[in-house]
Amino acid sequence: MVTERQEESGESKQSPRCIAFYLPQFHPIPENDAWWGKGFTEWTNTMKAKPLFPLHYQPHVPADLGYYDLRVPETRIAQAEMAREYGIEAFCYYHYWFAGKRLLERPFQEVLTSREPDFPFCVCWANQTWTGIWHGCPGRILIEQTYPGQKDHQAHFEALLPAFTDKRYLRVEGKPIFIIYMPAEIPDVRNVMEFLRNLAVRSGLEGLFLAGVVFGTQQVAAADFGLDALIRTRFRSDKSITWRRPVERFLSLAPIKRRMPTVYLHKNLISEMIPERLYDGENFPCLIPNWDNTPRSGLRGLVLQGSTPELFRLQIQRAIEAMCKVPVERKLIFIKSWNEWAEGNHLEPDLKFGRGYLQALKEEIDKNRILEKGRA
Repeated sequence: MVTERQEESGESKQSPRCIAFYLPQFHPIPENDAWWGKGFTEWTNTMKAKPLFPLHYQPHVPADLGYYDLRVPETRIAQAEMAREYGIEAFCYYHYWFAGKRLLERPFQEVLTSREPDFPFCVCWANQTWTGIWHGCPGRILIEQTYPGQKDHQAHFEALLPAFTDKRYLRVEGKPIFIIYMPAEIPDVRNVMEFLRNLAVRSGLEGLFLAGVVFGTQQVAAADFGLDALIRTRFRSDKSITWRRPVERFLSLAPIKRRMPTVYLHKNLISEMIPERLYDGENFPCLIPNWDNTPRSGLRGLVLQGSTPELFRLQIQRAIEAMCKVPVERKLIFIKSWNEWAEGNHLEPDLKFGRGYLQALKEEIDKNRILEKGRA
């Protein structure tokens, strides 16, 4: 589906649509107040981060948008305007549903009911049990993800129907795209997906385009889960070249040898993260501009050391090239993420790189559009 903006501007209809995952954790909720203390948000971990080894880039300090609160409409509008300016075509809001209980829903619900910002979106059901991993207590269960059965799936669909029918909702082949973060966790998943499709048709939609997120090199296909496509997050550590050993040698010169997180050189992972022959319209690339979850996990964290806009540019180039023969409607590139600050994983500007990651994205998208026009 070509967007109205593309038609109005004459942009190439062959260009991929870039969709950024969006975290709504930047506002207080009663549950987080009870679990972690009054006023806890994603900023709490982000701001307390410290360097844990030489050349470790922490903390990440937001630039243009500051330490925002997502209850503020002007912030959400500013985010959308910035995303649109640099080639992001939609936000994919993380959505939390625990057998009828929703968490962190306020920003998206206000986007939905206020009709602002006028910017495309879709939702990803982040179907994970919440634990205390953010504060070093991975064994502590905060709220468990359960699957009570068909009635709950129907209630979940009905709760999302106002979003699916919104004119801003992102569609693939005329169908709203609904993403499941961990499809393998859903009991009888293929029948559940068929049930959701049938509910959509009965509600007047053309159906649902269902996609799941998979990690590493899992040998699975979309059809295994009853899905239309998979979003491939290829970042893994089992075959990557670690930076830990030389750092530990350096640290061993100190009177007391320090422990440190697992560290990998980002530049050594580009070919693994975006393998050129994987994407075919049923498998979508997922770009990772940067990663450092030590603000959440401390010494148990994982760091992509040396992340830069230019390394991100290489991922974009590889993804665009890999998608060149994919049918137009399925040319989707996902980016993780727009604003996961406590994972050091964000496109939003920080004080070190400014809008560098966004600028790299815009330049590569614009370059591709020029090439596509030349081929037309």
